[in-house]
Amino acid sequence: MPQEKPPVDEMHYEQLAQDALRGVIRAALERAASPGGIPGAHHFYITFKTRAPGVSVPPDILAKYPDEMTVVLQHQFWDLAVEPDLFSVMLKFGGMPKVLTAPYTAVTRFYDPSVQFLLQFEAPEILEGEPEPPAPAPKPKPSGEDGPKVVSLDQFRKK
Repeated sequence: MPQEKPPVDEMHYEQLAQDALRGVIRAALERAASPGGIPGAHHFYITFKTRAPGVSVPPDILAKYPDEMTVVLQHQFWDLAVEPDLFSVMLKFGGMPKVLTAPYTAVTRFYDPSVQFLLQFEAPEILEGEPEPPAPAPKPKPSGEDGPKVVSLDQFRKK
């Protein structure tokens, strides 16, 4: 008796479902980014892979969280920008503002403890030894007369 092959999911339903649920995250963040902010007691714990493709985290934060980190969006967050494929937000770390950017595909967990709502996702594939994101190129310094002038204030100080 020949063994039948299992059916092949050419529609990729599991991926479609994951993408749809990531749309829930985007919709919640869009509401949080609106002028009214996050309504009521809602707040979000968002966990993402820091080395996933498209993630942008300052080097000092990446050193502290080399694999995964969780951010909390509740009272103190700024400049939340929600795009179709990613979000970015400014948070303070040690009193210093830092901008983080993460595509929804890097998110492994979204949790709103105020209503016990949890979404979990499969971790994105991250290749071992994946190169670090390139450092931003230094801006060229102006030369000649067009550049800024440095003025010594010593001549105005009392001696």
